[in-house]
Amino acid sequence: MRITLLILGCLFSACTFAEIYKCTDVNGKTDYQSKPCAPEHKTEQINVKTGGSNDGLDEEKQKQALAQKELDNKLEQEQLLKKQNKHKQDAKNASAKNQFLIKNNPEKFSAFSIPPYDPDQLSELVKSFYARLPDIERLRGQAAEKSLATGQCTRVEASELHSKSTRKSLVFSVDCSSGKNFQFTEQELAK
Repeated sequence: MRITLLILGCLFSACTFAEIYKCTDVNGKTDYQSKPCAPEHKTEQINVKTGGSNDGLDEEKQKQALAQKELDNKLEQEQLLKKQNKHKQDAKNASAKNQFLIKNNPEKFSAFSIPPYDPDQLSELVKSFYARLPDIERLRGQAAEKSLATGQCTRVEASELHSKSTRKSLVFSVDCSSGKNFQFTEQELAK
């Protein structure tokens, strides 16, 4: 009996140091072996003492990585939303300056000469330049003022983005009550 226990004890201690691998191929076939699995197989190292696998650590790492990725995506979405909100607010601020200009100079501007572009309801033309909406609102006011400064325009009736606009150069059209029409590029307005 002692010899049997001694032999079992030796076998058990030898097994505790042996490494056992559970290899699963892409078809789901599972093999157990003492050597590491081929690279194309899913590998789990079996802990002989506990009967568990060390794959649990990998699963925990995967869960942590997935949670981190979800957090990163959420932060990225929040930053994008903040950027979009800031963009809209900048456009509204530029538009508010135009409205202030109109309100304080009713003899020079008709009430609807520079209507605010609503970021959520833009025409196709303005929508194609959405990234520059704050600039467009600011430059519409500048175009109206430049028209008045020529002396040929007594009152601005409309100041709009013109269809001749390109990515490199926005163009603005200003209609005056005198029937005169002006077109300015953003480069001309920058002078």
